[in-house]
Amino acid sequence: MSSLPQVLFLLVLGTAGYILYKRINYIRKTIQLGQPIARNDNPGERWKTMLLVAFGQKKMFKNPIPALLHLVIYVSFVIINLEVLEFIIDGIAGTHRVFAPFLAGFYSIAMNFFEFLALGVLLSCLVFLVRRNITKVPRLNMVELKGWPKLDANLILIIEIVLMLAILTMNATDQILAYRGIGGYIPLGGLWISESIQGIFEGLDSGTLVLIERFAWWFHIIGILAFAIYVTYSKHLHIFLAFPNTWYSNLEPKGKMDNMDSVTQEVKMMLGMAAEPAANEAAEIGRFGAKDVNDLSRVNLLNAFSCTECGRCTAECPANLTGKKLSPRKIMMDTRDRAEEVSQNLLAGKKGLDDGKSLLGDYITQEEINACTNCNACVEACPVNIDPLAIIIELRRYTAMEESGSPAQWNAMFQNIETSFAPWKFPPTDRFNWAADLNKEEK
Repeated sequence: MSSLPQVLFLLVLGTAGYILYKRINYIRKTIQLGQPIARNDNPGERWKTMLLVAFGQKKMFKNPIPALLHLVIYVSFVIINLEVLEFIIDGIAGTHRVFAPFLAGFYSIAMNFFEFLALGVLLSCLVFLVRRNITKVPRLNMVELKGWPKLDANLILIIEIVLMLAILTMNATDQILAYRGIGGYIPLGGLWISESIQGIFEGLDSGTLVLIERFAWWFHIIGILAFAIYVTYSKHLHIFLAFPNTWYSNLEPKGKMDNMDSVTQEVKMMLGMAAEPAANEAAEIGRFGAKDVNDLSRVNLLNAFSCTECGRCTAECPANLTGKKLSPRKIMMDTRDRAEEVSQNLLAGKKGLDDGKSLLGDYITQEEINACTNCNACVEACPVNIDPLAIIIELRRYTAMEESGSPAQWNAMFQNIETSFAPWKFPPTDRFNWAADLNKEEK
């Protein structure tokens, strides 16, 4: 047998591996634009969170029907891709169904199971296409999804359908050839799903069937490799990033805000609770809050790249529901877009962060961040524990403390809290006057 197919396969596999390496390295460096953050405490709780939320998809089942369909696709993705190992070995060694002789009858059972999963994926993807394009679920048809985001979602579903059809076509033609006694093809004792479409190919001669089977084989493996590369450009990167994203989840009670270290240190110095930095130490003063992606933490940027744009956060946001401009999903999409823009500029030898743009202002407006009520509904709704609120808070801190750009009513409240230790404009000594007045009334 000619070794040309093996050489071509190694070339395809090597090229795909190289492109994947470059893309993964690019994404890693883009996330590292953010500030380091220590989140390795409570490893037991973090493993539990990752297993329940990312692997077990616990939060998806608040809406059981789409959750079940998503689970079918997810489980199938994990299990069917075990077959890719056989494809790779066959491609390198020039064999065909290399595991079949070793697994005997169990191999046929496994192939039937894989085919049922493939059919489940095919049907689930069709339902999701209908939900997006015919019944038009509101959260899947909002303004921030126009253009590429909507096309991306549809492309992924269509690609998955085509790949599943390729599996069934390959198996159907493979078994016809096996039962005709063509060398190298192994009878598997009946594959129930692909058998149902064998009638389409029965009238073809064996040479044509070999061509179809080989084409389906190559199409499927190249499709899998291309899909893996495409995912790194797509919102479906969450397939992989959901796991580290849930690991680095914020385990603090929802609603608890982190203090700003720079402010805490300054207050302690004023109260004599901390030593002033030595004169020879770096005296660089950090920015209050965040204006651009480099002011955010690496977990914030990991969140942005993990976002699947499902819109559950926006669908639960009370500000968005009452007509405000805020969309937590858009916050995450904008953060990712800005991080990629900066990273691409740096790779091209351009100005990077000094390009005259910033996340706040050019991507996310003050109107959006001021509409947030800090209710944590978006954080609670996200299936992979993304935290849009953390980014919103940092942007608002910058607006308030660096630009004094908060609404006038907010600034008045901030001033009252600073001078009177309360939102209202009266001295602390008068705080309990209401009690004295109440006593007078009772007397």
